[in-house]
Formats: sequence, structure tokens, C-alpha cells
Amino acid sequence: MNLSEVREEIDNNSAVAVLEKALGKIGETKELNAYISVCKERALKQAQAADERKKSGKSLSVLDGVPVAVKDNMCVEGTKTTCASKILENFVSPYTATVVAKLEAAGAVIIGKTNMDEFAMGASNETSYFGRVLNPVAKDRVPGGSSGGSAVAVASGTVALALGSDTGGSIRIPAACTGTVGIKPTYGRASRYGVIAYASSLDQVGAFSNSVEDLVPVLDFMCGQDPKDNTSSAQVAGNFAEHLGKGIKGKIIGLPKEYFAEGLDPKCKEIIEAALSKLEKEGAILKEVSLPSLLYAFGSYCIIANAEASSNLSRFDGICYTRRSKDAKSLMDIYSMSRGEGFGSEVKLRILLGNYVLSSGSYNSHYVQAQKVRHMITEDFNKVFSVCDVLAGPAMPGLPQLLGASESDHLGAVLSDLYTVGANLAGLPALVQPCGNLDGIPVGLQWIGKPFAEAELLGVAEAVEKGL
Repeated sequence: MNLSEVREEIDNNSAVAVLEKALGKIGETKELNAYISVCKERALKQAQAADERKKSGKSLSVLDGVPVAVKDNMCVEGTKTTCASKILENFVSPYTATVVAKLEAAGAVIIGKTNMDEFAMGASNETSYFGRVLNPVAKDRVPGGSSGGSAVAVASGTVALALGSDTGGSIRIPAACTGTVGIKPTYGRASRYGVIAYASSLDQVGAFSNSVEDLVPVLDFMCGQDPKDNTSSAQVAGNFAEHLGKGIKGKIIGLPKEYFAEGLDPKCKEIIEAALSKLEKEGAILKEVSLPSLLYAFGSYCIIANAEASSNLSRFDGICYTRRSKDAKSLMDIYSMSRGEGFGSEVKLRILLGNYVLSSGSYNSHYVQAQKVRHMITEDFNKVFSVCDVLAGPAMPGLPQLLGASESDHLGAVLSDLYTVGANLAGLPALVQPCGNLDGIPVGLQWIGKPFAEAELLGVAEAVEKGL
């Protein structure tokens, strides 16, 4: 289901009819567990308002009346925002995240909050307190995480558009697993105000759709500086559709040799290389490049992300708005028991690791060194972008893991982020789209662009979409 189809149905019928159809589809696909909560009454009021605007000839935008799903780490006033965690299972947000408010101002109908890995910590969507999400493309395999619910909401046809967040690949990995298109904009391109933080220097809001073109209006309305978020950029967003329809002839595509080295499934590699070969026939220039510091990217990412997570999650202590242990008898009990009961094992592990690398005996040897590696990675990207327009490579080492495999192969699950964390460390925009299938399961192709070059990424990805 594409945005143009939804738009046509609204224009020919009504936003309320489209919403009711979407709600029915959510009910039909309930076993996928893509949604934690459905905002039926709130969405109905928004759809009715969209219909009133349509009747008076005052529709707000192409998104007016269009149902959009939102990852459950983004606050929406009057609805539960749980981060898929027991500790926040009954938290009702008193305000709305800026990115969501901007889409609502454009007329979008927020239909529900999607399932995710707890506090966005995971790449399989199996760590949610509300149960794992199933992949509609291959129900015996994970849908990817942490934004798996949003990806599945789009892949299963309940919505044409969904918001997710990406800290180390949390949009791009689910997009690869489900055969959808997912984009992570440049760090600072979109506000993080109202998005519950995992790792503040890495988190970025992005979106899912079934086509590259459909991402354009979402970015148009979502992006821009926000005075409520001092990490949001003053860089003018410009025209995200600028490069659509211009083809790929003359584009210099960098192929980092580190992305095509040992560790990549040979069959997936073959599919990706076949797609790139087609682009070369259409006039693209393929150029091998090197990002040597990427060998250390995953270690750097784990240290920085866990350190920031341990700090950010310290606020969830059972005192204010989080779940409090009923058995607590002292202040220390409230802290330890509430957090012990409220957090899942993956979150606890990452908090412990984060506290360790920030401890006095490890800070210089771990955290400081990880930040130095991060700087090296950014410099490597800067160098290759001086000789090429965009970078291409795999989104994952292979096909999505089988359900439950992470329990016996935790390292394998974590290494799903291997090809995606570099873009987060350097703050670069990145997009994943399907480029073929292996045994009926999608294989994702990842594009990484220069800072604030989302329009160029979209143009290249659209050319691939049409060519394949």
C-alpha cells in the first residue's frame, strides 16, 4: 500500500472510511503484534476533522487524513508511551513529541503506537515486555529491531507510513528484514524532543514506507530546527524531492571494501552486487573505497551507546512517573526493586555495561578511546565522500535470524548492527531498500550519504527502485 493509493481513497471517499479500513486491517493482523496500543478515539476525531477540511476545500497537505503509526518511544499527548517496558506500562504522556506534532499539523492521523525492543535496545524486536513482533514476510524469522513494530505495520498494510527511531540501525535493519524502505536522516535533521532517549548522541527519528517517494512528504513536515531540542540543526531542509526522477547516470557510488569482506553471507552479497551491476549499466560509476576505522566501529558504538543509556535510564527509578515496586520498604528498595522488576534482562545488561565503562577505572581506557575511534570513523567518511557521491553496501550480514535464535546466539543478534552503526557514529543519513530476494526473504541494500544529503539519497534509491 502506497501513499498515493491512500490519498486517492480519501479523496474519493473519506478519511474516516480509510481509518476504519486501517483499523480493520490491524485487527486482522493482530497476531503480528505490531501495535502496543491503538488510538481509535483520538484517530477518529482527527479523521473527522480531515473530512471537514476536505469538504470546505481547506485540506492541509498530502498527509491530511492519512493514518500514520508511531513507535512507542515517541510521546503522544493523552496516550500511553511505554517504550515496550514494564516500568512504563501505565505511563500516559502529557505532551506530544515535536516530530509527531509536526505530522499532526499537516493533517496526519495518528492511528497507534507500535511495538519495539524495550527502550529501543535490540535488533530483533524480541525484547518487548508486550511480546515479540512477527515478520509478515517470513513468520519464522525476526522482523528486526528496535523499530520492528513500525516496519511490520507498513509491511502488513495497516498503514502506508510509520515513524521509527534509529540509534545503531533500528530503522534500517527492520526495513531490510521486512522488505520496506526505511530512512535515518542526518543527526540533528529532526527534533528528538519528546522521544524517550536511549543514546542521545546517536538517536535519530526516521520513517518507513513501501516506496522511496512516499518518504518525501514525511521528511518535508517532520524535519527542521526545534527550539526545544538544542541538538536539532539550523540547516535549512530544502527540497527533499529535488533529485527524484533524475536517474543515476554519472553518480559515483563508493563501495567500502570493509562492507564486502568476510562475514557477509555470500548469497546476499551476490544479490547486492547484481543490483549494483545493473546501476553500472545505467551509467553509475562504481568505485571501491576504504573505511579502515570501521573495523572498530562496532566496539566504539557499544561503549558509547551503553554509557549514554545508563545515564538516560537513571531517571526511571520508581519515584515519579514509573512503576514502583509494591514490596519496597525503604528508599533504596524503591530504587533497586522497582528497576529490578521493571527492566528486562537486555536493558539491565546494557545499563551495567554502561556504568562499567563510565567508572573511574575504565573511563579513560574505554569511553575516551571509543570517542577517539568515533572521530576517526567520521574522518574516514569525510575522505571517501571527497571522491564519491554516495556509499552502498549491505544492511545486514545475512538473512534475518530465526525466531528465538538470539537466546542461544546473543552475539549473532547484536552483530546485526555491524553494517549500520557507522552512519550513527558519524551522524550521516542512511537509507535501506529491498534489492532482491533469497528464498523468498528480502535482502536489503543500504545507502549512506553526505551530511544533510537526504535528497540525493532519495534520488539514488528511487532510481534503484525503478530499475529493479
